[in-house]
Amino acid sequence: MIKTIEWQNGKVIMVDQTLLPTEEVYREYTTAEEVARAIETMVIRGAPAIGVAAAMGIALGVQTVNADLEAAFAAICERMSKTRPTAVNLFWAIDRMKRKFEADKHMPLENLRTALAIEAQKIYLEDIEANQQMGRFGRELVPREARILTHCNAGALATAGYGTALGVIRAAVEEGKNVQVYADETRPFLQGARLTAWELHKDKIPVTLITDNMAGYFMRQKKVDLVIVGADRVAANGDVANKIGTYSVAVLAKANHIPFYVAAPISTIDMKLASGQEIPIEERSAKEVVEIHGKRTAPEGIEVRHPAFDVTPSELVTAIITERGIARAPYLDSLKNLTK
Repeated sequence: MIKTIEWQNGKVIMVDQTLLPTEEVYREYTTAEEVARAIETMVIRGAPAIGVAAAMGIALGVQTVNADLEAAFAAICERMSKTRPTAVNLFWAIDRMKRKFEADKHMPLENLRTALAIEAQKIYLEDIEANQQMGRFGRELVPREARILTHCNAGALATAGYGTALGVIRAAVEEGKNVQVYADETRPFLQGARLTAWELHKDKIPVTLITDNMAGYFMRQKKVDLVIVGADRVAANGDVANKIGTYSVAVLAKANHIPFYVAAPISTIDMKLASGQEIPIEERSAKEVVEIHGKRTAPEGIEVRHPAFDVTPSELVTAIITERGIARAPYLDSLKNLTK
């Protein structure tokens, strides 16, 4: 299994996803600020992986704090919360680390440091286990012969391991199903081309890379049997925030009568938000849109927009696969039952 992130001897180790697929480089981080910057610059990305990284970053930050512990801990958590606003797993992990700190802050400092490091590693292990369970539920939705379209990267690289959407695909393959995958390129950061295609090829799962604007063509040609994507936040009504372009895929799937599935852990479901209209959408640098590998591809001086995510309304979602089961409409009821 691809090692996205690990805690080793008081350091956080991450594969640098900005260099894939041409270079597989693992970087060491020794401070909370370094981890925060790694999240912001997308060395690590994907909602579950961001949550794990934030937890490990907080545990790392406490290792060097000696005075004004509560104030320092609060500052570290605040810094982590500013890294990527859309992924709710980030805030879920920060809140969990805060609860652990409150419960154990009476301990001697070394014991508290150890307790926080253990809690971060628990989040890591629980994420892998959740993904594997999600895969077991989700594979029941995959036909014996299946051509699956996915968008962005919701694989091992987006999680602590195994993956959400790709976890379902992996589980289907492990069960002996004959699966072929179409991977959307996913502009502008190319997560599909650089990461999803790399993961699937590495696992010897047949994958065909297409550009984002080819999805409708292959659906119309009846080359796609189902769509599976991940999520960065799911509102209480089942609206789904995911990588920009997901909404377009969902509309195309609906028009072509193709099931559209979302695979996401319970930590991605935000029951505090009534609908997707309340989900904050991160706007990233225009540079990622107008440059490819440092080469300018658009005129200077033009206006550029770069929302990193969009929201797919729940009426376009066939089902939401979680580690506790599969939710279907009405999502307000089914998601409430799963998150109790």
